[in-house]
Amino acid sequence: MGGAYKQGAKNLITDVAGLRVGNAQDHNIKTGTTVLVSNAPFVASVHVMGGAPGTKETDLLAPDKTVQAVDALVLSGGSAFGLDACSGVMDGLRAMGRGFAIGPMRVPIVPGAIIFDLINGGAKDWGENPYRALGRAALTNAHSDFAIGTVGAGTGAMAAMQKGGLGSASLVLPGGTTVGALVVVNALGSVTTPGDKHFWAAPFELGDEFGGAGPDPAAGQVTPAPSRKEQAMIQHATAGANTTIAIVATDAALTKTQCHRLAVTAHDGMARAIVPAHTPLDGDLVFGMATGDASGVGADAFRDIAAAGATCLSRAIARGVYEASAAEGDIIPTYRAMNADADP
Repeated sequence: MGGAYKQGAKNLITDVAGLRVGNAQDHNIKTGTTVLVSNAPFVASVHVMGGAPGTKETDLLAPDKTVQAVDALVLSGGSAFGLDACSGVMDGLRAMGRGFAIGPMRVPIVPGAIIFDLINGGAKDWGENPYRALGRAALTNAHSDFAIGTVGAGTGAMAAMQKGGLGSASLVLPGGTTVGALVVVNALGSVTTPGDKHFWAAPFELGDEFGGAGPDPAAGQVTPAPSRKEQAMIQHATAGANTTIAIVATDAALTKTQCHRLAVTAHDGMARAIVPAHTPLDGDLVFGMATGDASGVGADAFRDIAAAGATCLSRAIARGVYEASAAEGDIIPTYRAMNADADP
C-alpha cells in the first residue's frame, strides 16, 4: 500500500461517485433503516462471519449465482421485522422504473441485513410493521450527503459499553480509486478499550475523525470489562441481541468474485475495531460492492483496494459510535457522555 492515501472529500461511502445513502428513523421506537443506491445497478457480493445473521436475498450474491447486479442494499433495525424494509425499497424502485427486466415486468433486486434493536428503551408496541414505510422513506431521502451516528439503521444500535450508531469513512488511493465503508454498529463486543476512552480502531484514525484520543498506551488488553449492554438487558434474559452489518464499496471494476473477496477481507477491519467480533451471538456481515464495469482488476490493485476497505470499515465503526447522540429512554450512555473532553 505505497503512496499517499487520503480521506475522500466527504469521508463517507458516497465519495464513491454515483452512490447515495438514505436514512429514515423513528425515535419513539428507537429504530430505523438505511439504504444505499446508485445511479445504475451495481455488482455486489456478501460474506457472513457472525453466528446469528438476519438477511434477505443474500444467496443471490454468491459468486456462482446468476444475478450479476443489484439495485440497492438495505441495512435495518428491527430484527426479522426489519427485513420488510427491503420491500419498501423495492416498491420505491419499481415506481422509478428500476429493476431486473423479465418480459414486461421489472423486479428490483434488493438484498438486506438487519440488527437486533428490539430491547433498547424504545416503544415496540406498534400495530403494523413500520419497516416497509421506513424503507420507502429512506430511499426517498437518499443523497450523497447524509448524517451518521444516531440515524437510520443506527438509531437504536448499542455496542457493549456505549450506544452504537451508523458510521461511514472513505479513502482515496494514490491512483485515484476510491473506497468507502458504511456500517451499523450493534456489537456484542466493545469498540473501546477498558476505560472507555480509546477506540480499538485508533491506529487507523485520520486526523480527529473520531475524537483524536489516540491508541491506548496500556498493554495486556486481554480481559474485557463487563458489558453495560448485557447488564442493561439482563432483566429480559436476552441473548443474541447483537450484530454489526456493513457495506464496503469502490469505484473500481471489480468482478462479483472480487466483491466477495472484498467483503471477506473487510471483516479484518471489523475485528480490529470490535473486541470480540464474529461471536456466535453476533450476525456480523459485510456486503462488498463496486460501481465499475465488472471487468476485473489485477491482483496488486485488488490487494490495495481490499486492504483499504478493511481500514475504512475500522474507521467507520469508531465514527458511528463517536457520533452517537443521547436520546430520552436510552439504557446505556453515549461515548461523548462518558468522555466529556471527546469533542475535538
